[in-house]
Formats: sequence, structure tokens, C-alpha cells
Amino acid sequence: MSDEERRALVVEDERSWQSILSEILTDAKLNVDTASNLEEAIALLRAVPHRLAVVDLSLGGADHRNQDGLAVLDAVRRLDPGCVTILLTGFATVELAVSALTQHGAFTCLRKETFHRRHFREVIERALACAPLAEATPAESVRAQPIPAECANGQPAALLVEDDAGWQRLLSELLAEAGYGVRVASSYGQARGRLRRERYALAVVDLSLSPAGAGPNMDGARLLAGLRAVRIPAIVVSGVAGPEEIDRAYAEHGAFACLEKQAFDRRTFLSLVREAVAACAEGDGLAHLTAREREVLSLLAEGRTNREIAAALVVTENTVKRHLKAIFEKLGVHTRAAAAARAVEAGMPGSRQ
Repeated sequence: MSDEERRALVVEDERSWQSILSEILTDAKLNVDTASNLEEAIALLRAVPHRLAVVDLSLGGADHRNQDGLAVLDAVRRLDPGCVTILLTGFATVELAVSALTQHGAFTCLRKETFHRRHFREVIERALACAPLAEATPAESVRAQPIPAECANGQPAALLVEDDAGWQRLLSELLAEAGYGVRVASSYGQARGRLRRERYALAVVDLSLSPAGAGPNMDGARLLAGLRAVRIPAIVVSGVAGPEEIDRAYAEHGAFACLEKQAFDRRTFLSLVREAVAACAEGDGLAHLTAREREVLSLLAEGRTNREIAAALVVTENTVKRHLKAIFEKLGVHTRAAAAARAVEAGMPGSRQ
């Protein structure tokens, strides 16, 4: 790799952070350019390509409302699409992290208050290992197609979202024992970053992902909704979830199973891992349907109209339409014929009449 290809850009208005980040990036064998504001960053992006950019959210000095860092991320996508970006900020919220990842193309979002040199070095290594975004997707859309849910050695990939080092190690060992290549995320932002670039056969999620020094939160619960949308079976392993949180994990977020850390059992966990993946593979989306949605799909597969389905189930046609919309989304189809075909392939009751 040439010197130009090994360049990194630090966009940070605090000199102390510029120095810390430049030192770590230089240790990673990168030639470092620094900018203190949006204009300087754009000039450097136009002058020479970079492999990596570390960007602070706020570049307005004492103005903590400043979010010029997001404009820098957009400029990278436009001017240097082969550059991988990391947002590092002291003002991160869950909503901001999601925006940085999904709308502005960041590889991940890190918080200054929980910054650790060793962890940052690991993030740099993962970022540099990514294929250039320009090769993966057009510049106007950084949502590249996920790679297959397996590692280079053919193992299926599992995402472990857990902020406690001891539990990370324990669950990683068990997932490896079950035959998975494990990818670990310790925060909501890191997990969303991984989900942008890889597709997983399974996710194991702690409901509470508390940053150092902060109180408990339920960021893991937010993550479950995204996992459900892309049909990744999720097993919750949590030490703080009460009955209400567990009920929501099942009813609202589609968790396959919930285990309490206080009563964790190795054999139960490994059994649930096997069952979750098997259920997802067999159903290919059907496993996520509610009992009523399965009834609607079976009647649809028999060739019945919305009116006939409504009469059979004693509901309104509008209710049937809502169920069909949910069914189409969960199965990833757009027509009645495609949904009916999936029911027939799965051998659902009534679908072969």
C-alpha cells in the first residue's frame, strides 16, 4: 500500500485530542493529516485520498450545538468514498449514533467519555480491514449489500452485543463451541455499525448496554427491533430485565428467547442457539408471523379474497389488509402470489388444498 493509501485524517478542534489521535494513528503506520474545522477538512479531502478519517462531531469550539462533524462525514462520502469514517464525540446520543451510521455513512460512533486506547486501536484495525466503500456501493448510498453470514473459514457468524468483559468472554466461548465465528459489540453504536456491513445467522443481546459511569439503559432492547426487521433470530441474556422488559422483548421486539444472567445455564443456552437458528432456517420469515398472521396467510394461499378472509376470521377487511401488510414485510415479498407461494413451500396447513 502506497503512502497516499496509508493516509489518515483527524478532524478535531481540541489540540489535546488531535495529539492523542494522531499518535495512535501514527503507531498504526498511518500518515496523519489534521484539520480543526469543516473548511480545512474539505481542503484536505480534495487534496489527497485518505484510508481512514476520525471526526469529532462538534467543531465549533465552545458551541456544543455545533454538528459540523456530520457535514465532514458527508464530504468524505462525496469527495473520498474510499475513506472509512469514525465519529468520535463527547455529545453522542443513541439517535445521533444511528444517524451517523445510517445517514452519514460512519463505520462506527465512539464516545470520548469511554475512550480507551486499546479499544480504539482495535476499531482502527477493523476499519482498515474493510473494503473501500467506493468498491462496495455507489457514492450516493453507503448501504452496501451485507456479506454472507459466515466467516472466512466457513463458520456461520454470530453477533454478540454485551458490554461486560466477563460475559463477553463467556458467551463468546459458548458460541465458538457451538460452531460460530463471533463478532463482539459493546454498545448500540458498534452493533449498528457491524449490522451495516455483515449479515448474521444469530444475535445474542444484553438489554442493558451502559457506558462507563452511567446508569442502566435499555439500548439492547432498541437493537432487537432492527434485528427482527432483517430476520436475525435474537437471544436475550440480561441481568437487569424485569418481567415487563422481558414481555416487551417477546411481544414487541420478537426475541426468540430470554435468559437471566442470575440463572444462566450453559446447556440451556446452547440448546436455544440451535433451536433459534433452526426455526429461522425452516420458516425463512414464517417463524416471525403471529398466530393470526399465519391464519390469514393460510387462507390467502387457498385463494380467498380479503372479504372472504375477513368473513372466515370474523374481522373487518381493513384488519385483513393490516395483517397482509405485516406478512409481506416479514416475508420480504410484495404480492399476494409471492406470499401464497411461500406458504405452499413451507407446507402450512390449508396451503395445499
